[in-house]
Amino acid sequence: MHDAISLEELGIPSAVVVTEVFLHEAQVQRAALGMESLDPVVIAHPLSTLTEAQIEERAREAVAQARQRWLG
Repeated sequence: MHDAISLEELGIPSAVVVTEVFLHEAQVQRAALGMESLDPVVIAHPLSTLTEAQIEERAREAVAQARQRWLG
């Protein structure tokens, strides 16, 4: 979150990717850091037990959401 906010403040579009279980923590962090407009990219949890193909699918989900955030 900190890195994404720093990049956003420099005018560089960023995306923070979190699994759904960590969404609340991401929202608390962005509010505490004064960047409530930075919406995290949310993917399904967990990641650690997935196959490579399942991880690739999660990555595609993240890319689609990030693209939407950056381009509107």
